[in-house]
Amino acid sequence: MNEAKTLAEPSRARPGCGVAKRAFDIVAAGAGLLALSPLLIAVAVWIRLDSKGPVFFRQQRVGRFGVTFRIHKFRTMRVDAEKHGQLTVGRDHRVTRAGAFLRKSKLDELPQLIDVLFGTMSLVGPRPEVPRYVAHYPADVKELVLSVRPGITEWASIRMINENDILASAVDPETAYIQQVMPEKLAYSARYAKSHTLFGDIAIILATLKKIVTR
Repeated sequence: MNEAKTLAEPSRARPGCGVAKRAFDIVAAGAGLLALSPLLIAVAVWIRLDSKGPVFFRQQRVGRFGVTFRIHKFRTMRVDAEKHGQLTVGRDHRVTRAGAFLRKSKLDELPQLIDVLFGTMSLVGPRPEVPRYVAHYPADVKELVLSVRPGITEWASIRMINENDILASAVDPETAYIQQVMPEKLAYSARYAKSHTLFGDIAIILATLKKIVTR
């Protein structure tokens, strides 16, 4: 808890960073959707052919200032998957054949470029959680982390990319997530919220692309 209090210091993000960050998000997300449109269409067709259900997975997440929104992702699981919990653990039997590849390659996250254009997300920022887990955030850290738009990627996404495998080895995956995984992710998110810059965002995007290519 002492670490959490230290992380919850006031933001030191540079003045004007918010305007530049939003402009960068709009331009980059728009260009990304146009450039990747053939790939997005191909993935959508694959999902429909692979299993029954919609192309997109929509789920309520907690955004900036605690305002909830519905995130866009390519569907990677059976349509009844959430009846069996919101965590994905190891080789989850609910994951479809197409979904297994999309998750490993992170292609399932690409539709979130739509959320970036809508303004509910940013290219870089703390990953948005479901309300159930945000309720476990320490109050001071919660205020800090939710002071910025959630993002498609952040340092936690890069350095904890095998999170599902970690949970697979736990006796109680949900308890392990709340007590072990989530605090570490929050530490990364709080540091980002305090001192993010546009050039820092670009570095995270490049590191994310490198991590995906070299997996």
